[in-house]
Formats: sequence, structure tokens, C-alpha cells
Amino acid sequence: MNMTRNMDRRAGLPAAGKPAKARRRRRRADEQALWLFLVPSLLVISCVLLVPLGYAVYLSFTNYNLTATSTDFVGLANYQVLFGEERFWSSLIRTVLIVSAAVGLEFCLGLAIAFGLYKLTFGAKSLLMLVFIPYVITPTVAALFLRWMLMGRFGLISGTLIGMGFYPPDFLGSAGWAQFSVILADAWQFTPFMILTLYAGLNTVDTSMIEAAKIDGAGPLTILFRIMLPSLRFLIVFVLAIRFMDAFRFFDTIYVLTAGGPGTATETLTMYTYALAFRFFDIGKASALGVITLVFVATVTAGMLWVVFRRKGELQ
Repeated sequence: MNMTRNMDRRAGLPAAGKPAKARRRRRRADEQALWLFLVPSLLVISCVLLVPLGYAVYLSFTNYNLTATSTDFVGLANYQVLFGEERFWSSLIRTVLIVSAAVGLEFCLGLAIAFGLYKLTFGAKSLLMLVFIPYVITPTVAALFLRWMLMGRFGLISGTLIGMGFYPPDFLGSAGWAQFSVILADAWQFTPFMILTLYAGLNTVDTSMIEAAKIDGAGPLTILFRIMLPSLRFLIVFVLAIRFMDAFRFFDTIYVLTAGGPGTATETLTMYTYALAFRFFDIGKASALGVITLVFVATVTAGMLWVVFRRKGELQ
């Protein structure tokens, strides 16, 4: 044994029993050094995200109003008032319905187009680039373009239909059609995100399973729903969670198209928050509504991701 230790020393190797401790010590030192590289990012995140968030939470416990001369701490009074308002609950339900319809439509269209691109033997990448164009347009610019198309009587669609002898509905002035137009506008702009993600996912499916299914006589739809989608279920739920989280703060498109109208037909939680803050100048109540929205979205998203990764851990 002494001979072995002497040989290890001559070779420059640590003695037996020490390598594991030395590696752990070295790894700990490396991790402590890496934390220094995170300090600038943490400072930026704290200044840009955490400080405004903390200030908004603080304001939600006050009666801060831009027209008032004093501000008092009121505790949970703003939350109690909001939970007792019918307008809050109707805005919440309307937001959930609009977001669910928009994200569901985006997923269905995205899956259909992504599968069509997957089946193409040539030109798929060029078509994918063309389809992706709406996603890179600024939402406000896209909404202005859609408003020019959908506005009553003088819009492109309405004018074309009137010229053909048909009297079109008021797409932005009728409650039902306004909601449909908002859902369609969101789907038009964000379906390319679904297409790109699902198309990339479809290309990762094991081709041996697909070939085996074809030998057994399975058709394209059977392969899609029985082999491809089960293989991508974690990706699908993750993408839906991300898209739901993003769509729940739906504001700019609705503001340009309908401004929450007609009446409150398209007033979502973000539009109601805007109205409280910049029409009624009730910053405390608006902050409370923002905190409620944040907690609701975070809870739903965390629940979806927890289910996905819990099942993934069980499978592993």
C-alpha cells in the first residue's frame, strides 16, 4: 500500500480517499466563482422587475389616487372591493373565454399547418418563413392593419362585400363579432409561433415508429394522433402554458381594435386595469387588480407545468 501511495505521489495523483473530496471542493469553488457572473443580471432583474413589482404590491394596499391629496394604508380593502364587483368577475370570465378560444384556435391551426409542412418533400422551409411573417410584426401595427380591414362600411372586407351586394355585419361594433374579431386577430399574429414550435417538434419524432406504423397500414391521421402527438405531449403542454401566460395580458390589439367595446364586450382584465389606472386614476385599485391577475396566471401556469413535469418524472 505504501508502494502504491509513493507511486501516486510520483505521478502527481492525490492519495486514495482524497480525490472525491478534492473534486467536491473544486466544484464548490467553481460554482462560487460562477455566481459572480450572475450578479449583473440579478441587479438588472431586481431594478427592472422586482422593484416595480414590489412597489405595485405596496400600492395595492393603499387608496392611492392621482386626484387625491393624501394616501392611506387600507390593507385588503382594494381586494375586497374588486372581489365584490360584478365587472371584475365578468372581465375575468371574458378574459378566460377569449384567451382559451384564441389559444385553442392557434393550436389547431398551428398543428394542421405544421403537419402539412412536415409532409411536404420540398419548399417547407420557404413556406415556413412566409407563414412566420405575422409573428414579427409589432402587435400595434398588426392591429391597425386589421382595424383598417374590419372597420364598418369603409373597411376592406366590408367594402368588398358591399360591392358584391352583401350587407356585412359590424365586425367591431357588435358585441359577438367584436369578440370574434379580437380572437381572430390574436390567432392571425401568434399562430406562426405554434407552427414553428410544433413543426420543430414533429421533426424530432422517432422515424422508426412512423415507418413501423406505415407497415401496419396506419394512415397519416392515425400516425399523427396515435404516435406523433403522444410523443410531443410534454412540448405541447409547455407551449400551451407559455402561450396562455402571454395571451392573458392581451392589451395592445384589443385597445387598437375595440378599446374594450362595444360597451364592455371585449374588456379583459388588462383593459379593466388600464381603465382603473388611467381613466379613474385609482392606482391602488388598479395595482390590486394587477396583483390578482399575476397570481391567477402564475397559479394556472405553474399547475400546468407541474402536471407535465410530474408525469415526466414518473415516466423516467
